Amino acid sequence: MAQITEKAVLPDNLKWAERTALTILNTYPKASQIDGTKKPKWDYKMGLVLFAFEKLYQKTNDKKYFNYIKEYADELIDAEGSITDYNIADYNIDSANPGKLLFNLLDQTKDNRYKKVIEQLRHQIETQPRTASGGFWHKQIYPNQMWIDGLYMAEPFYTQYTVRYENGKSLDDIARQFELVQNHLVDQKTGLVYQAWDESKEIAWANPETGTSPTIWGRGIGWYMMALVETLDYYPKSNLNYKKLAGYLNQIAKSAVAHKSASGLWYQVADKPDLKDNYLESSASAMIIYSLAKGADKGYLSSAYKKIAQKSFDAYLAVFVKKDKNGEIIISNVSSSVGLGGKPFRDGTNEYYTNSKAKDNSSPALAAFLLSAIELKK
Repeated sequence: MAQITEKAVLPDNLKWAERTALTILNTYPKASQIDGTKKPKWDYKMGLVLFAFEKLYQKTNDKKYFNYIKEYADELIDAEGSITDYNIADYNIDSANPGKLLFNLLDQTKDNRYKKVIEQLRHQIETQPRTASGGFWHKQIYPNQMWIDGLYMAEPFYTQYTVRYENGKSLDDIARQFELVQNHLVDQKTGLVYQAWDESKEIAWANPETGTSPTIWGRGIGWYMMALVETLDYYPKSNLNYKKLAGYLNQIAKSAVAHKSASGLWYQVADKPDLKDNYLESSASAMIIYSLAKGADKGYLSSAYKKIAQKSFDAYLAVFVKKDKNGEIIISNVSSSVGLGGKPFRDGTNEYYTNSKAKDNSSPALAAFLLSAIELKK
């Protein structure tokens, strides 16, 4: 009879960063299984989690974290250097996100397949459909629409590519994407960002005057702040747009901090704490904590933001994080994925977001908590 092996209990003295990484490794022995994914997929969720693993590998030099990234890339990239089930014609901006893992893999292994995929993804960005004013469509099926998470999906990859291979020729285009967000997705009253903007103002969810979607989604703020801190990491300080991007980060950081709850965390609908069924949401909170901590560490933000991040991290542990009997972590209150349009039609109302079922341990919260723990040395 086959013996059922007991899971090893994680030691008590582990830091939160390693505890989170080991929880992920134990739950999903292959990164392609993250969030219970059944069929291997080139996906932004894996890109997000594995980016955190890359940072942890750089801090610890523990090869198992590097191997977890490499095994995912090798499962999805064939011998010719093509991505399984990737179709450029979808023009899904999310596809660029895992591409940023390939720069380090290429440096470490010199395997040319990674370079081929980097080039394919650069070609997608080159030919990605754009709004009339030059913003990337989120997907082929969402014409004329910029979504806030698209900035996180494309710009850190795009910035690394253009600095590394093109002598920075596309830096102005990258700054333009953020400028469009500032001009069209930032709410004038709160300084926070809406999830999406339809330049044509034709889709049913769009505000007829501004073209924005109706709701300020907590995780949307997190995506935008992470897009800025990760883009600034590769954006040359000598470029005239550097100060502008740092200014955008300072503006959204100030607005985000002004909208945190008394406990130091953030709501699913970020600007309406008293809205019926609204809840403190763990992925938004972790993304914002990470961005504030990293922004302060890198000098993009004042050091005061580091203290705010530390206090919010402590509140995060108290409100969202538990350990199971094996010492693995459980993060509660992760908003399920929300979107706009499509079939059936998602109208993007405040109620649509508050009704989105919260889960435990979904990848955006696990990855952002891991990143914030690394940044705060927890």
